[in-house]
Amino acid sequence: MLLWSLLIILAPASAQADGLTLLAPSSVFEGDRIVLSCQEEKKRKIKTMTYYKDETELLSLKKFSNFPIQRANFSDSGNYHCTATVGFWSWKETSQTVNIKVQELFRRPVLTASSFQPTEGGPLTLTCETRLPPQKSGVRLQFRFFRDSQALGSGWSRSAELHIPAMRTEDSGSYRCEAETLMSRIRKWSPQSQIHVQRIPISNVSLETQVPGGQVIEGGKLDLLCSVAEGTGDITFSWHREATGPSLGKKTQRSLTAELDILAVRESDAGGYYCTADNGHEPIQSKLLNILVRIPVSSPVLTITAPRAPAMVGDMVELHCEALRGSPPIVYQFYDEDVSLGNSSAPSGGGASFNLSLTAEYSGNYSCEADNGLGAQRSEVVTLSISEADGCRGDLVIARALGGLFGVLAFTGGVVLFYYWSHKISGKSSATNTPRGVSSPNPQASTQPSPLFAMEDLQPEYVNVGSVGVDVIYSEVMGFQQPEDSANNRKPSLENKDSQVIYSSVKK
Repeated sequence: MLLWSLLIILAPASAQADGLTLLAPSSVFEGDRIVLSCQEEKKRKIKTMTYYKDETELLSLKKFSNFPIQRANFSDSGNYHCTATVGFWSWKETSQTVNIKVQELFRRPVLTASSFQPTEGGPLTLTCETRLPPQKSGVRLQFRFFRDSQALGSGWSRSAELHIPAMRTEDSGSYRCEAETLMSRIRKWSPQSQIHVQRIPISNVSLETQVPGGQVIEGGKLDLLCSVAEGTGDITFSWHREATGPSLGKKTQRSLTAELDILAVRESDAGGYYCTADNGHEPIQSKLLNILVRIPVSSPVLTITAPRAPAMVGDMVELHCEALRGSPPIVYQFYDEDVSLGNSSAPSGGGASFNLSLTAEYSGNYSCEADNGLGAQRSEVVTLSISEADGCRGDLVIARALGGLFGVLAFTGGVVLFYYWSHKISGKSSATNTPRGVSSPNPQASTQPSPLFAMEDLQPEYVNVGSVGVDVIYSEVMGFQQPEDSANNRKPSLENKDSQVIYSSVKK
């Protein structure tokens, strides 16, 4: 009877479920802090308290206490209840079961891109997309992006976007993003996405130079600029001469243009040039560019050609000026001292001539100048001497001939006059002057002069007055006349000179 009474008293105590209550939040998001509290409504003394999840004991305590979950995650979802022993008799009470479902704070992010096959050199925008529930709209998130496990940009950012201004071929790879709450540090990764950067093939390759007309001066600098209209990525440029083997140079760079410098151009560098460009598809060649190397003129050489040596007045001489090196056309200028005589052009190179008819004034120093637009060069001075001897000699020959002719005529006339005069004198003397002591059997005969006397008295006298430096001999012929009042003196007196004639003769 006593035992039965005890059973009746104890049965209600163990069956009471409403005396113990488990308190839990109505909604739980991952990362939230959860506090489970087991409350005894009748305020009886709790001796022990135990918390359970899905009938698994979580925590057993010998005093009243709450059960905290610091950061809830999906594994914390389940059915929770608690038990307690209370009262003097250590009655065991059990709470109701509470179901806790931990909700996703934000969705797993998804990486999106403005293009998953962007063009090399073009921009790309990556977006880490996720969404917070309305109840958690105030939660702050931060993001970061990765390519092949390498963080991009500056790391964590409050922006869900990453802008890449220019993609390169090496930027191809596997991309993903990560989102994280600032407070609870809930992190989530997006699935990986493949991005393949597309290259633009090379097109419209051209070669040009900075020198006008493709003409460069020997010894100067030649810049060969190779450029492409389109093409992305690292481009390999190479320069070539026509019909030659190895390239003149190569450059690989991320640019649409590249330049090759030839510092000192030689004459042998003239010819056709071209360049090629390649960014991994196939090499593209430019059109041929012809380079002309212009050579400044060298110091010219002046030669003077005359028909005889030495040159005479009236001769036609040729002045020839020639520069051994120099690109045509070349203009030659001729000078007498520093006075310009004229110019002559050599359109195809070589030398040029200038003809000159000599006068006495053209004796002097001559020079010439060559110019092809790259700098004029002057020759050395050549002296030209002009002789007048042959001209004077010709005049002297004429003078001698005329002098000889007039001399012969004068001599002949003088002899005739002298002969006539001498006969006139002898006639007079025969009539008036008969020598003493000489008888004349023939009076008529005695009137005739003696031939010996006549020849002795009338013989002409030549005096050579000497040479004047040329081959002409001047002579003086004098005639003597006897005075009519001197009958006894038969010799002519030298003091009475009747006439005087000067003759000239030409030596042969």
